[in-house]
Amino acid sequence: MGDQTVPAKGNVLGSLVPARYVLAVLGSIAMAIIYGLKVNLSVAMVAMLNHTALAHGSTPAEAKEHVDAEPVCQGSSNSTEAVEDGPFVWSEPVQGMILSCYFWGYLVSQVPGARVAESFSARWVMFFSVLINVVCTLLTPVAAKLHYVAMIVMRIGEGIGGGVTFPAMHVMLASWAPPNERSVMSAIVYAGTALGTVISMLMAGVLAGTLGWESVFYVMGGLSCLWMVLWLWLVQDTPSKQPLISQEERDLITTSLGSGSSSGHNEPKPPVPWRKVFTSAPFYGILIAHVCNNWGWYMLLIELPFYMKQVLQFNIKENAVVTAIPFLTMWFFSMALSKTLDALRSRGKITTTIARKTATFIASAVPMVCLLALCYIGCQRGLAVSLMTIGITAIGGMFCGLLSNHIDIAPNYAGTLMAITNTAATLSGIIVPIFVGQITHGNQTIGAWRVIFFVTIALYVVEIIAYLLLASGEEQPWNKGDKPASSIEAAEAEATPLNTKESKQNYNGQEQ
Repeated sequence: MGDQTVPAKGNVLGSLVPARYVLAVLGSIAMAIIYGLKVNLSVAMVAMLNHTALAHGSTPAEAKEHVDAEPVCQGSSNSTEAVEDGPFVWSEPVQGMILSCYFWGYLVSQVPGARVAESFSARWVMFFSVLINVVCTLLTPVAAKLHYVAMIVMRIGEGIGGGVTFPAMHVMLASWAPPNERSVMSAIVYAGTALGTVISMLMAGVLAGTLGWESVFYVMGGLSCLWMVLWLWLVQDTPSKQPLISQEERDLITTSLGSGSSSGHNEPKPPVPWRKVFTSAPFYGILIAHVCNNWGWYMLLIELPFYMKQVLQFNIKENAVVTAIPFLTMWFFSMALSKTLDALRSRGKITTTIARKTATFIASAVPMVCLLALCYIGCQRGLAVSLMTIGITAIGGMFCGLLSNHIDIAPNYAGTLMAITNTAATLSGIIVPIFVGQITHGNQTIGAWRVIFFVTIALYVVEIIAYLLLASGEEQPWNKGDKPASSIEAAEAEATPLNTKESKQNYNGQEQ
């Protein structure tokens, strides 16, 4: 079924705010919900565990060996007010399994979800993604009390829903974002992951400390239901399907994307040219960077609350605040960086390739240096918090860096490419909690965490080298599918070649 242009209804959205930014904001809230419902367990689990029983579970010999090897940091004077004991005696390996099993579901749903989004409706894929997460979140307290295996089932369900979000939003952005606004719109959408992390960690800390750990899941799951109503009301798959849009904005988007009013969407997309994708250097640049960056991202996203608790001895409320603040600064930084890079690109000062490489370099080099410093500052809590804040803030560069790059090189397959690289990167989310759980089992010391940080630093080095050497911001020839070269040239001749100043430069510089 092809798209049919729906008449604009009196500039309903256009008179207030552009429809494409309504999509971006609601997309950002969707990502915030998905990430919020993902990370709330990392905070809530601190209140769910019986730390006294777990501490007594290690043998005296193990305890003496680790105390002799390296003393644990002393907490603040008020951190002794609570060793927040909950009902569950889950060992570190079990904790790691519960946290990592989210990514088992996340791993398997991405590529099928991307193909459904590209072939049918990304809007409905996003809706069901949030719906699944809300249902599983509301059932989590019951599942936890039944058995940790039931917890694993709920987390896998959330992962299945969460896995399709990035591919589906890439499909939406490819249809809605003019090329010269792509960095900003992508940053708005994907920075929702940081905003969701902030809100979730703060809410989870306050709720767990005041109303009990069960309230974390009931309150946050319930509040997320409002988004589903707004999404179905205000968002459509393409501008041509959106009745709540001005004709001027619809023309601006479709013309800049070279799709006309609706004809560009009537043509079915060619099959994915798998061989060309998997022999493309720019694709591998994104793939390697995504895998390595995700390791650092999940290390900080999932494990930071445990480092704050185990090593720096923050209590539950301190933990939530100190862990959440860096993700708020990340949100502001990602907005500022994306706007700056788009402004430089629109003025012809830098190319898309330079913009993507600059953002990705910041997102990897700065946290790498901060983790290296963290290995040697010992128990200086104030300095540790400052370093983690700077490092997490800089990771925001990935939203307008490598995460936007799929749309640059192949907008027709942006969802599929994101699904492929994010599936590979999801392995980091599976391995990180298990890896940390094994390293810190009975050994919750700075020395153990130093090993964890050095592994992360090494992967950041790999990311920097691979992305700087292989990445590109230019559309690749295989974006047109497996058509012969003559067909591609003919199609390009019919399309509008001057969508952005960068494409103007490339077009004018071509030798005929």
